[in-house]
Amino acid sequence: MGHSTQNKEAPPMSAVHHRYATVDGHRLFYREAGDPAAPTLLLLHGFPTSSHMFRRLVPALADRWHVIAPDHLGFGLSDAPGAEEFDYTFDGLTALTAGLLEQLGVDRYSIYVQDYGAPIGWRLALANPEAITAIITQSGNGYDAGFVESFWKPVWAYHSQQTPETEAAMREALSLEAIRWQYVTGVADESLVDPENWYHDHALVSRPGNDAVQLKLFLDYATNSPLYPRLHEYFRASRVRLLAVWGRGDEIFGPDGARAFADDLPDAEIHLLDGGHFLLESAFDEVTALIRDFLDRRVSMSGTAAP
Repeated sequence: MGHSTQNKEAPPMSAVHHRYATVDGHRLFYREAGDPAAPTLLLLHGFPTSSHMFRRLVPALADRWHVIAPDHLGFGLSDAPGAEEFDYTFDGLTALTAGLLEQLGVDRYSIYVQDYGAPIGWRLALANPEAITAIITQSGNGYDAGFVESFWKPVWAYHSQQTPETEAAMREALSLEAIRWQYVTGVADESLVDPENWYHDHALVSRPGNDAVQLKLFLDYATNSPLYPRLHEYFRASRVRLLAVWGRGDEIFGPDGARAFADDLPDAEIHLLDGGHFLLESAFDEVTALIRDFLDRRVSMSGTAAP
């Protein structure tokens, strides 16, 4: 599937601004690059990382697009109030993201969703379908297909019953080795993946009190699957342009999660590449070329969906 991206010159790298905005009393960090008058692409990161996962992608796309990559509350360089101070839910994180976009004057945009970024992106789309010009999903599930049972079984057990045993299994996901596993699993040549990734992520999720934040979000993940029928209705009604680019070796959201988008969007462009859950780390050039080609064809420079 897809179109040739050969013989296209690499774009010039653009300056990236590292900024903060206060939304509902919370300080959010975000990366921004490109002309604000150009079509906007919102990059939504997953667990356990931050906009750090987009550190190369932001400048690589900013020659033609206005790129915004925020850190969700509790992640990266954004504020991380304790779980007793903020009700950490995907609804809550979505509301803060919507507030940031409103503050920046962005009312139409494409989204790139990965992992936790997907349920946030889906909520944004369901709340305001007209705002979304295109979707790029990279290991961002929107279907029950693709959940790899060996990874998700302890999560489902925690959803079912919160006991010391089920909580201990979830706390293990915050360990340095578990985070490293997310980055290198499915990658044929692990030396392509910068170890700074898991040390960076581990340091931030290890801040005092952040364990309770992450446990709250693990628990709230149970709210996402019930949204899927509404999401699929949105896909069928809107025929939104969608690119799914996925690591074949992802042991969290398997390739069936990518293929499933074609159930409701027959024109979905689905690409399975060699790599794992954090595909940008080992297949950056391939993913970037696919994104540029997709957006060039599917989103006009006025920021509307192309026919």
